Amino acid sequence: MAIEIKMPALSPTMEEGTLAKWLVKVGDTVQSGDIMAEIETDKATMEFEAVDEGVLAAIAVDEGTENVAVGTVIAMLAEDGEDAGDVSAPSASAPASPPAPAPAKEEAAPEPAPAATPSPPPAPAASVSGDRVIASPLAKRIAGQKGVDLSAVTGSGPRGRIVKADVEGFDGASAPAAKSASSSAATAVQPASDFDAPYEEQKLNNVRKVIARRLTEAKQEIPHIYLTVDVRLDPLLALRKQLNASLEADNVKLSVNDLIIKALARALQREPQCNVSFQGDVMHQYSREDVSVAVAAPTGLITPIIRDAGRKGLAEISQEMKELAGKAREGKLQPHEYQGGTVSLSNLGMFGTKQFDAVINPPQGMILAVGAGEQRPYVVDGALQVATVMSVTGSFDHRAIDGVDGAKLLDQFRNLIENPMGLVV
Repeated sequence: MAIEIKMPALSPTMEEGTLAKWLVKVGDTVQSGDIMAEIETDKATMEFEAVDEGVLAAIAVDEGTENVAVGTVIAMLAEDGEDAGDVSAPSASAPASPPAPAPAKEEAAPEPAPAATPSPPPAPAASVSGDRVIASPLAKRIAGQKGVDLSAVTGSGPRGRIVKADVEGFDGASAPAAKSASSSAATAVQPASDFDAPYEEQKLNNVRKVIARRLTEAKQEIPHIYLTVDVRLDPLLALRKQLNASLEADNVKLSVNDLIIKALARALQREPQCNVSFQGDVMHQYSREDVSVAVAAPTGLITPIIRDAGRKGLAEISQEMKELAGKAREGKLQPHEYQGGTVSLSNLGMFGTKQFDAVINPPQGMILAVGAGEQRPYVVDGALQVATVMSVTGSFDHRAIDGVDGAKLLDQFRNLIENPMGLVV
């Protein structure tokens, strides 16, 4: 009996996702553990591994399809001894247990559209202004290779289904000049808008949707309090230079950000009342310093976590941060690498930003915003000097952290940066 391959829940908060790319094709033999597809969740793009073994008999959801509900049948697998040609994909793929109704799309057909295929992919297998193109997987693959827009092809199969012969015999004479807006992630430049400026309409990916929702909730629900201190960097820069010279043989190069991560974690050890989160009628007091570090990825902001940063050495933090940042930019982070964290750190200093106020990442109780180090007049030991100084702003959830406790944390952080031997002992 054919095995149904269903849309998996790749994170605890995932309710639907985008089937970004198929890595197998119809007719391929699939073994347990093989990577079948790339799926864009509400956090990142992740690889989907096969659990069962067999021959991929049919693909029910095309790559590029958005808003595919968890539990939706996305492919069919023929078991050993079963003829793959006798297996077909469900005509209307739907979750095994019905999910909450999805919002209607503007381009949806008048009749109810199945949850598995709410909109066609941004590939040649596109839909024209309302009706979904029905085509065989082989026809879609050939169309992709030839650059044929399936919305211009007339199908000769059952119910107008486009088959291989239709694509191979298409001469392109009736092809439209451009794809419709519903088949492209970013439409062509539009006429002047209400603001009298041309624009391109771009769809939000799942990560950007989650960022928008969570940060809106954070600003609406969390009473932020902001505290800023100026920190002299010269002692830290001198120590970094010395440490990098000694670690060169180990192929380790510490960044200023690595030392800042350690300083924040060590400051939290000294002021544990700031390592908390507000949970309604209770607070959670954390005994470990898990620092979420903001990284700009192609799909949007994501925060890989340096866990137990207060007890890790600088070299270990540096190597772990490089690995996590690389995976974040490639969209390859696993859920355990970005879910959780007790505090967050956002460093925009490398872009020349002098000072900024960051939005707390709920349910965390604080985030530290780090600005650029720059040459400023600064009083050192009672004398005016030119020093390298950076401004650091802590955003605190005032429900959980009092202003005086936030000030104590920043004071400890400043002390550790200006007397950095506390980071290596």
